[in-house]
Amino acid sequence: MLQDIRLIAFDLDGTLVDSLPDLAAALNQALLDNQLPGASYEQASHWVGNGADVLVARGLSQSMTVDPNIDPALQAKVRADFDAAYGKSNHSLTACFAGVVETLTLLKTLGFKLAVVTNKPSHFVPEVLAKAKISHLFEQVLGGDFLPQRKPDPAPLNWLLNHYQLKPEQMLMVGDSKNDILAAQAAGCASVGLTYGYNHGVNIADSQPNWVFDDFSALLDIFKVTESE
Repeated sequence: MLQDIRLIAFDLDGTLVDSLPDLAAALNQALLDNQLPGASYEQASHWVGNGADVLVARGLSQSMTVDPNIDPALQAKVRADFDAAYGKSNHSLTACFAGVVETLTLLKTLGFKLAVVTNKPSHFVPEVLAKAKISHLFEQVLGGDFLPQRKPDPAPLNWLLNHYQLKPEQMLMVGDSKNDILAAQAAGCASVGLTYGYNHGVNIADSQPNWVFDDFSALLDIFKVTESE
């Protein structure tokens, strides 16, 4: 039941922040630096969401479907170049989506525990949160290599439930991709799907989250609160 919710877990890229401009630019640069076909912003928008390794593999494949014959040494080289380019970006093109800061601040004030669960490589996550000036709002931050498993595996959500000694019905997962919704369903908790993020060009409603919202601040409607409270 909604009145039982104590913890809200959020995806990062495509949910809290629009990081696609920096990710797309870094991927394109890494591919071009290796004399390979580059990646457009539109292509990258469909390829993100499963972690940096998969993003790079899709860039090398020039497709959502990863080519199984990719040279591992080349993939490792492009991944290293991607990390370098992304790190140098200083996340200058990344910003919070509308309503994120205000909504998170209110939810924290109301007593909810807030956490980030992302497939993004862990070492980049603190930088992005700091750049967005929302680091202080989260009690736990789980990056993509925090555990061996990542979304859509429920392991990160199960870790949070165990850490806080909560039942699945006491946690809500908020994300923009099917990986977030599938992880929530596998963990037994409710989920919110946001339509504005990165879901490989597929309607987030197809994954059947409990709620579908077009903007982040609509999350408050679940708890019947307003931004003036």
